[in-house]
Formats: sequence, structure tokens, C-alpha cells
Amino acid sequence: MAKFSKDVDILKYESVLFTELYLSNQVLISGTGGSLSGTTFTVSGVDFVSAQILVGGVIYLQSSDGVLDGVFEIISVDSSTVLTVSVLREDSEQSSVAPMAATNISYRVSTFGPQAVEAGFHLTEYFGIKPGNPASDIGPDDIMSANVLKQSSTFLVISSVYAMLAGQVKDENFWEKSLYYRRLFEKARERCRLSIDVGSDGVADITELGGSVKLTRA
Repeated sequence: MAKFSKDVDILKYESVLFTELYLSNQVLISGTGGSLSGTTFTVSGVDFVSAQILVGGVIYLQSSDGVLDGVFEIISVDSSTVLTVSVLREDSEQSSVAPMAATNISYRVSTFGPQAVEAGFHLTEYFGIKPGNPASDIGPDDIMSANVLKQSSTFLVISSVYAMLAGQVKDENFWEKSLYYRRLFEKARERCRLSIDVGSDGVADITELGGSVKLTRA
């Protein structure tokens, strides 16, 4: 399984996919009775670990009085009942930014993990590495910085989600968005330059260019 993007990467472009347009069959956990103090979100009697809540996920929070209503990054899973969350940051290296404190919060964590796996397979198939190309000796772990594939994966996930939504409700706007993000994906993929470390010595042995998918010895 190869994934090059996370839900938080999607949040940077299309927050609506975690609010009005979330996929009900891909909700990992939801409920009420949460409390938020600083960046600490706590809910009694739940199990975030068993629900497979991950760093880089996205959580929707809404307080009963409506003062808190938005989507936030999941920074860490501190225990089965505690998450660290943040207002969306421009960079993952930045310090967490606390949302507004609140109690009696409804929450929901939905994911596009399955679509990210599909995007990862497509990208590895395109570049001729595992798992997309099972015959290859090169896999995602051999890529020196897989971050170069993050934007491509993000755009492909968003495009596929809007295509699916368009098929369900026959909304032309969803088709247009799907095509828009598909074009962004293709351009991002062309810009990719993968440095492959075959010898596990920290030195790039092969370079793969997204525009030509041509293996070039370093």
C-alpha cells in the first residue's frame, strides 16, 4: 500500500469535502460530548486508536451553541480519548494553532484514505515502481523524498472524489471540478522528479522524470 498524501493535504484545497460533501461510508468515528481546551480535544468513552485515527487526518467540530464550527488538522493521537488538533497550518513544521475553546462538541472524522491508496497505485504504476509495477525491484521506500508526489496525489484524490459525487447527483459543477483537478494533477505529475536510492546508501542512483517517465542514471 502506497499513499503519498494525507487528508490534511486535501483540506488545504477543498474543506467542503469534510463538511457538506463528506462521504458517509468513510466516516471513521463520530459522536457528541467532546470538549476542546487549547489544542486538546477530549471525548470520554471513545477509542480513537481503534478507530484508526491518524496524524494528518481531519476532524469536523461543532459546538452546540454554534460558536465553534469548522474543520481542523489532527496533529497527534495522544490516547484513546484525546487528540491534539489545530487550525490548518501552512506548513507542518509550524506550531499548532488552538481553535476556540468549547464544550458539548459534536465531532466527525471522515477520510479519503481509500482514494489516496488508489492514487498511490496509479502513480507507482505510472513511474514503473511497486506496487503499481509488481515486477519492479524499486518501491516507495526507495524514493529519497516521496513528498514530490504529494501534490500529484492530492489533486488526483480530489478529482476522483468529485467525479464520484458527480455520478451520484448528476451535478455539472462537480464534473467541472473533477476535470479542473485532473488537469492540475497531470501538470503536477509532469513536474515530478523522483530520486531513487537503489543501494540504500543515501545517494540517488536513478532519476525518474514525470514528464517523460524516463529512467536516468544519476
